[in-house]
Amino acid sequence: MAGLPRRIIKDTQHLLAERVPGIQAESRESNTCYFHVVIAGPQDSPFEGRTFKLELFLPEEYAMAAPKVRFMTKIYHPNVDKLGRICLDILKDKWSPALLSAPSPDDPLANAVVEPWKTDEAQAIETARAATRLYAMNNI
Repeated sequence: MAGLPRRIIKDTQHLLAERVPGIQAESRESNTCYFHVVIAGPQDSPFEGRTFKLELFLPEEYAMAAPKVRFMTKIYHPNVDKLGRICLDILKDKWSPALLSAPSPDDPLANAVVEPWKTDEAQAIETARAATRLYAMNNI
């Protein structure tokens, strides 16, 4: 980790040392700013009982610049687009682990997904459950 900003070193060590229930993170040996992350879908959400793969990258400007996070597992969510990118507001000043348990159709990134969340939330939740069963892994 030599040559990295102290903040990246400190936060990386913290992320790896203090495990958070429902989240697993491993740094890539060749690049300690890049992480493979697996998160569990929260209870009482369409994503419950499954896990999702993400990639996380801490830019050199971190913590002044937000981490870059992308879902590698396909997900039906109004704040995540087809490429797995997460709405930037969520990663900057509105970050919350509630991303999966409280989709925000008022700040969409996936336009094709947002209309069902606004017009028929119950159907959108069912579609999210079906997509989760299809694409996400069983909990770890």
